Amino acid sequence: MKLLPSDSDIGSPKDSAQNMQDIVLSVNNLTIGYSSGQEVLRACRDVSFEVVSGETLGIVGESGSGKSSLLMALARLLPPNGEIVGGSVSLSGVGDLFELSSEQMRRVRGSTIGYVPQQPMSAFNPTMKVGRQVAEPLKIHNRLSYRESLPRVLQALNGMGLSDATRVANAFPHELSGGMLQRAMLAQATITNPRILLADEPTSALDVTVQRQIIELLKEVSLEHNLSTIIVSHDLEVVSRIADKILVMYGGRMEEHGPRDNVLQDPKHPYSHALLASRLTADQERKAPLPALTGFPLDLRGVDREAGCPFRSRCSRVIPICEVEFPRTTSGATEFACHNPMGSS
Repeated sequence: MKLLPSDSDIGSPKDSAQNMQDIVLSVNNLTIGYSSGQEVLRACRDVSFEVVSGETLGIVGESGSGKSSLLMALARLLPPNGEIVGGSVSLSGVGDLFELSSEQMRRVRGSTIGYVPQQPMSAFNPTMKVGRQVAEPLKIHNRLSYRESLPRVLQALNGMGLSDATRVANAFPHELSGGMLQRAMLAQATITNPRILLADEPTSALDVTVQRQIIELLKEVSLEHNLSTIIVSHDLEVVSRIADKILVMYGGRMEEHGPRDNVLQDPKHPYSHALLASRLTADQERKAPLPALTGFPLDLRGVDREAGCPFRSRCSRVIPICEVEFPRTTSGATEFACHNPMGSS
């Protein structure tokens, strides 16, 4: 799989060991709200993390945990009723994304930041051929005509495993399968060789075989081009196959964040532990019931007026302090926010 080098990469060899330590994206105390009547619902509260060059961060959580809102905020693509309540997002070489004008952000998005939205069938324009849509970033950021960009379009489609790239480029979205559209969407998101890729549920609605192929493609692109990636998913199995680090969210809060193996093999937060326990395994007894969390995901209405841990009503390790005080996030290789973590007495 080969992507064309960008102009900025030509003639400027990089020290890969040093580059791997470069911080590409830094998120500090990010809080996101949605206007609902007379109140603002906090979909994401005080989230902080960093992504270094070539690293893949997987963000997991139930529906309503705030993970997709977080990703849309990083790309400055929140809906009209969404707003940044607080915090900052710094992109290497650009600065705080929230201080950019709309036009400045438009130039960053699609060139330095690649974005893969949910549901490619909805994201593609049904009246335009796929090739022209894949070429759109080159038209906007490189000012290339479709004729000029066509070789790169075909190469990008080929690189995503679409061997009959010419046919795909000349097809309308409804003429392609979901898996082919997802590959085309990835080709569009990476055709300008961005520094970071934001992928929102890139394997949802795909069968298991195609899911695995998409994951392998993402891993290959990241390794070959030192591309930083943030992938959002409700599927812990998907994230475990691709992520270097995992961030677990619940109720708009970051509950745990650390190296993949730490989170998967020794989870500290009870919610992380519950997510892992609910996974199907090959050696699981047939018809055996899956462990399930009691209760329902957090209702964001009124949350800001409540004290305590947002997970306390569903937690098996709740103690009195959980009712009145939100836990501080620990420091270390694995960060977590819990008064009574797994493994403690």
